[in-house]
Amino acid sequence: MTIRELVPDDWSAVREIYAQGIETGQATLETSPPGWEVWDQSHVADLRYVAVAGNGEVAGWAALTPVSGRCVYAGVAEVSIYVAEAYRGQKIGDQLLKYLITESEQKGYWTLQAGIFPENPASIRLHERNGFRIIGYREKIGKMKGVWRDVNLLERRSKTIGIN
Repeated sequence: MTIRELVPDDWSAVREIYAQGIETGQATLETSPPGWEVWDQSHVADLRYVAVAGNGEVAGWAALTPVSGRCVYAGVAEVSIYVAEAYRGQKIGDQLLKYLITESEQKGYWTLQAGIFPENPASIRLHERNGFRIIGYREKIGKMKGVWRDVNLLERRSKTIGIN
């Protein structure tokens, strides 16, 4: 598995992997992936990556979204990690998250956040193994197919940048 920067030509594969995550009902409150322009504008340009399998196929992706446009939050971002169905359970999410953490710290990010459904224990464990901790939850924050959903809030504070 190779991890490299996500480029516009990866969008078709990235969008498909995102759609697979949406289909699980456990990854996001989104109901469909956005178009490239919207996705591109909402994610940090130099902190988005794809994991590429030996056969050249994009197996997963990771990216950061700024939590705010205010300058005081310049080092805080929300993590997105998605792995293609065919590659789940192969530690690709772990590789992507570790890489994203390292790169984000090198670029000045001191806090990474994640919002994860309580019904997605694999994602919670992945984040906890990589230094995230549950700091709270948002109760009934959104509806999916008529059902109110809670979202756990996880946070990872860097030990190398910012206030420790």
